Amino acid sequence: MTPRQVLVWIFFWPVLLFVAAPRWVPFMARMVLDMLTKVTVWRVAFLNLLQHRRRLMVLGSSVAFVTIIMMTLLGIAEAMNRTLVESSTTLMSGHVNVSGFYKVTAGQAAPVVTRYKNVVDVIKKTVPEHTYIVQRGRGWAKIISDSGTNKMFGLTGIDVKSETGLASVLKIKEGKIEALEKPGTIMLFEDQARDLEVKVGDGLTIQAPTPRGVNNTLDVTVVAIAQNMGMMSQFSSFINEKSLRQLYQLNDDATGALQVYMPTTDLAVLRKTQDKLREALTAGGYLMMEEDPRAFFFKFENVTREAWTGQKLDITNWKDEVNFVAWTVDLMNFLSFFIAIVFMGVVGVGIMIVMWISIRERTREIGTLRAIGMQRPMVCATFLAEGSLLGLTSTVAGAVLAVGLAAIINGANITLPPGFQFILMSDHLNVFPTVLWTVVAVGFITSVITAISLIPSAIAAQLKPVTAMQHVG
Repeated sequence: MTPRQVLVWIFFWPVLLFVAAPRWVPFMARMVLDMLTKVTVWRVAFLNLLQHRRRLMVLGSSVAFVTIIMMTLLGIAEAMNRTLVESSTTLMSGHVNVSGFYKVTAGQAAPVVTRYKNVVDVIKKTVPEHTYIVQRGRGWAKIISDSGTNKMFGLTGIDVKSETGLASVLKIKEGKIEALEKPGTIMLFEDQARDLEVKVGDGLTIQAPTPRGVNNTLDVTVVAIAQNMGMMSQFSSFINEKSLRQLYQLNDDATGALQVYMPTTDLAVLRKTQDKLREALTAGGYLMMEEDPRAFFFKFENVTREAWTGQKLDITNWKDEVNFVAWTVDLMNFLSFFIAIVFMGVVGVGIMIVMWISIRERTREIGTLRAIGMQRPMVCATFLAEGSLLGLTSTVAGAVLAVGLAAIINGANITLPPGFQFILMSDHLNVFPTVLWTVVAVGFITSVITAISLIPSAIAAQLKPVTAMQHVG
């Protein structure tokens, strides 16, 4: 659920209510109009809250606590998303990728783009706003250590000199990433090095089939070991570009993927860029694969089943290439709202009970107001404004505290256990409550509190003046 979707839900739930119960439309419309335009409604609501300060503190603290929990979880999700974007666009993908498969025979596919320099020319003409373009080799191979242990994972062939952003994202624990300039070198992540039982300076043997189906081997030396980066560091390692070409017996005019970096990471903009590139490449005579928003290694099975041979290009964005881990961010957002709704269910019961008590205490007052001419919509608006005011002030206070808590957590630089590093894609706990998510949290919780207040408010408005004035508290 994105912030925009939540905001749409918040501001349009009254419309859904009107559609569900059309006979209430005139009453609800008049009530909302009174609540928005009459200062007296808010003044009475404010004074009544002040009159019951102890009740206000208890309920307000509960709502503020829910806000803090929700904003902290959303802040963690935002930190995960930022890490995901930064890591994916450095380790595995560009903002937009032009990749593809080359098939010598119908059942043998390799993640290769042939004559990639011609494709680069098309990209530059079609997307002049790009920042830069990087070509990287792609592979999937068995890595065998001298101890006899082996592991299957991805190989990314890079030219370190052209990879300006890689060193700033990777945290090297042993060795130097600059050593990847030499042929026959490889960089692993901590878990990979541990599983293979190797350290910097040790040798490895890589075994992989070439695009023509012939098995080939290559001896390499570990020159760097980087700190884990969550899920993504489990599936990929970096190897010298020339060594990858040697392993797969590729010429200098073939590569694995062209990663196009853009001034923005906005997916709506990137998808428009993908459409432009698809049209331009099709017009240039290139065969295109059907749109498939998955990482390239998930597409092997489908590609090998298809009957075509030769070259087909594929266009993806950064989220497509990391969709196997992107779900964790969506899950964290979902959990934020789910936990908030559960807490709000408990707090909501308390708010309804308190408003019932308030209505009972003020029954004679309501009768008097009705007797001197106050209409039912305005009576309902007064109690609804009380719930809205309680929700708004409490959530704003909770939001301020949540921002302060986030600053404390970020400043404390809390190291996460390995299991949490794998899920949160970071070695430290980070919380980034953005302005947009803050507005969403405040709006969502205030909206829920207002909706909860609607039932007792409507019942208060239905009291008959004579009955209410005769009520004995």
